[in-house]
Amino acid sequence: MALLFRFLQAFALLLLASAVVAEHTSNWAVLVSTSRFWFNYRHLANVLSLYRTVKRLGIPDSQIILMLPDDMACNPRNAFPGTVYSNADRAVDLYGDNIEVDYRGYEVTVENFIRLLTDRLDEDVPRSKRLGSDAGSNVLVYMTGHGGDQFLKFQDAEEIGAWDLADAFGQMWEKKRYHELLFMIDTCQANTMYTHFYSPNIVATGSSEIDQSSYSHHADNDVGVAVIDRWTYYVLEFLETQVTSVTSKLNLGDLFDSYDESKIHSQPGVRWDLFPGGEQEGRLRTVVDFFGNVQNVEVENANATEPGSLKEDLAEIARLVEKWQKRDEEYSAILGDSTGNATENLHSSSLHVKLKSTVGPTKMAEDGGWGKRLVGISVVGACTAIWVAGSILGRSSV
Repeated sequence: MALLFRFLQAFALLLLASAVVAEHTSNWAVLVSTSRFWFNYRHLANVLSLYRTVKRLGIPDSQIILMLPDDMACNPRNAFPGTVYSNADRAVDLYGDNIEVDYRGYEVTVENFIRLLTDRLDEDVPRSKRLGSDAGSNVLVYMTGHGGDQFLKFQDAEEIGAWDLADAFGQMWEKKRYHELLFMIDTCQANTMYTHFYSPNIVATGSSEIDQSSYSHHADNDVGVAVIDRWTYYVLEFLETQVTSVTSKLNLGDLFDSYDESKIHSQPGVRWDLFPGGEQEGRLRTVVDFFGNVQNVEVENANATEPGSLKEDLAEIARLVEKWQKRDEEYSAILGDSTGNATENLHSSSLHVKLKSTVGPTKMAEDGGWGKRLVGISVVGACTAIWVAGSILGRSSV
């Protein structure tokens, strides 16, 4: 009975623990390069570098939207066909054998980007081209390309403005498509792109202030062009050397404090005011809250009280536990009162059984004497027959 009581208690505690609703339940990444043409090789390398990092930290391809407007790996000018590198030592092939590009070439447009964020896509658009985030998702949005004061060019054909981006994030919030959002952009005058954001739970950072350019870091002489931008290079340096696993406790404050203007050659910016608690709370968010992956469980209608709801089930389990506890106490009390009588009765019964088993006539086994005699006679007869047969055979041989 006590064992059953403990089991019910453990089961109730397990259900109560599972009823805790986790606000942050998944991670998504939207990685966008907006530049075509071979001389913009570095912008594609920027995006692929971030792509490799978020995959290393656990975000699967099914939760990454990768937008590449040009295929530098297959460009006829590429001296290393099928590869993309972000460093002159060419230690890591960013293109590799395991890459999933969701929007390619002329699919990378302002319209498709905004439709992706706001979920205004046609029904026939496959799941791989959809941002499946919800109210429990932390979303990382990284963009790189050529831009200016409050605009970013898409393939030298169109632009997305700061207000367009702000309204897209506003619709995402209204549609419960993110829990917290980290916006990162590497372009000239990048910080002007988040000046009009108004939706809550957003942290934004960029590579350069207004009237400042965003510079490339270095070129590969064999490739013939710059292979990565400065701001992205030092962000990646921090992520690759400091954030080595999904258990890392380094936070956004550590990442942003690592910015060195003397190395980046521009003034990176950070906007905290849209985040609950401002900079103080925003800095405490770990880097892997946006670059890593979580798989928590969210229990729906945890506070519902109608029949069949989780809360009602827990209340019923509590009543059962209380009922069995009372029964256990009553049983223990009854058992305690009858212990003396039960012991005396048990002793008397044992003595009676012992006396009964030792007193009285004992049945003796009958002696099987005649049977033994018959066996003896048979053996003697057999020996005699053998002796007679041997004697006869001996005479005949003589």
